[in-house]
Amino acid sequence: MAATGTVPVSRPHAAASAAAAPRSGPVIALLVVAAFVVILNETTMSVALPAIMADFGVSAATGQWLTSAFLLTMAVVIPLTGFLLERFPIRNVFFSAMGVFALGTLVAALAPAFGVLLVGRIVQAMGTGVMMPLLFTTVLNLVPANKRGRVMGVVTIVIAVAPAVGPTVSGLILSALTWHAIFWLILPIALAAIALGARWVRNVTQTRPDARFDVLSVILSAIGFGGLVYGLSAIGESASGHSSVPVWIPLAVGAVFVTVFVIRQLRLQRSDSALLDLRVFQSSSFRLAVPLVAIVMAALFGSLILLPIFLQQALGLSSLTVGLMLLPGGVLMGVMAPIVGRLFDRFGPTPLVIPGMLIAAGVLWTMALTFGQDTPIWWIVTVYLALNLGLGLVFTPLMTSALGSLPRRLYSHGSAVVGTAQQVAGAAGTAGFVAIMTVFSSAALAGGADQAGAVASGVHASFVVGAVIATAAVVLACFVRKPAEVEDADAPVGAH
Repeated sequence: MAATGTVPVSRPHAAASAAAAPRSGPVIALLVVAAFVVILNETTMSVALPAIMADFGVSAATGQWLTSAFLLTMAVVIPLTGFLLERFPIRNVFFSAMGVFALGTLVAALAPAFGVLLVGRIVQAMGTGVMMPLLFTTVLNLVPANKRGRVMGVVTIVIAVAPAVGPTVSGLILSALTWHAIFWLILPIALAAIALGARWVRNVTQTRPDARFDVLSVILSAIGFGGLVYGLSAIGESASGHSSVPVWIPLAVGAVFVTVFVIRQLRLQRSDSALLDLRVFQSSSFRLAVPLVAIVMAALFGSLILLPIFLQQALGLSSLTVGLMLLPGGVLMGVMAPIVGRLFDRFGPTPLVIPGMLIAAGVLWTMALTFGQDTPIWWIVTVYLALNLGLGLVFTPLMTSALGSLPRRLYSHGSAVVGTAQQVAGAAGTAGFVAIMTVFSSAALAGGADQAGAVASGVHASFVVGAVIATAAVVLACFVRKPAEVEDADAPVGAH
């Protein structure tokens, strides 16, 4: 990714933004669609996995690597995006990310063996990991502070809705076609995004061609965040007694390497050469919003993994039926997102975040107390809709408050930190909910319960823990405030 076409460092960013402003609508729309597609792809494998296992003759433990390897690659790539977006023009980064994603999609579509399919998924994840920080950084640079809420509301559709819709889309495709069709349908959309990007995407940030690439930081980041995500992903297997490696080993290794990574970044940022600039945490709004974003992501991904297990194993529903039941929740959040964004622009985050967290906590308690083998489907759909209502009120205000509180020169690094937090939190939510369910289900089986009753018992315990965490998050939500205007927001990006 060469730095050709970069706006000169001496040129004020405001001038660059003004020049790009007339085309900001198409650029952001294109990036939203592209990001939606790559994130949608992240969760399509959950429903397709049984068919892939049958085709290639692999076990569930082996097949699960299609998701685990994808998440691990994302955990390694996302922390690098702060540097990439600071060093290279957005246009170059966009074409590289979407090109890599399209290549991985083609490899997966043509895969004659499981190993080739796995390679395709890893290549896809390399492109996927770049897209969300790229979208955040572009929005922050193009959209004025007083209009960011409504635009970030649209971005929320990508974060919250795409993962929820993924299983539904793959279920519908698999009801008529083979799993290969998932990739063949995604590929032309990715190629179309690249073609439209040639027309619309422009360089709207200033870069630092002299930015230093610290190899040691990359190694520390890869082992640290990769170890955390792998360890969290293995908790469910460990709880059921099928883990090949004691789960504490990758978690401990990951924690140690992340700690060393943080120490190194704090030292390097004194010379503006950090791979991930941690000065973003000097903003109180950012420090408060990021943990809340992590909690919300954990609740979303935890419920997305737990509800299908409950509906299929405890209630005996088909995967397609389950996908269709979860679809209204994703649609509701998508419809809400722009509305919530406009409300944020007008009233700030407080009137939205506090009710949203109260609703989310109340819904998780309702799930824990009312979901069982005899629970009617209409009630499950209604309660899940209410959960999405609560989370929908929280997502956009938190993201906008966190990133909008940063000076312009830290936009790319803030986007990378938020992306990393989302990834680790999603893995933690999935692993935590599944591990708790597995432990309590096993105890129920040992006590004489049947399989369906044991699953229902495990799901109950998981939602109780989720409700306790969400209730604690309500306290944090009370301190969220609209970020003050950042003094150097209009200063040249190259000024440090």
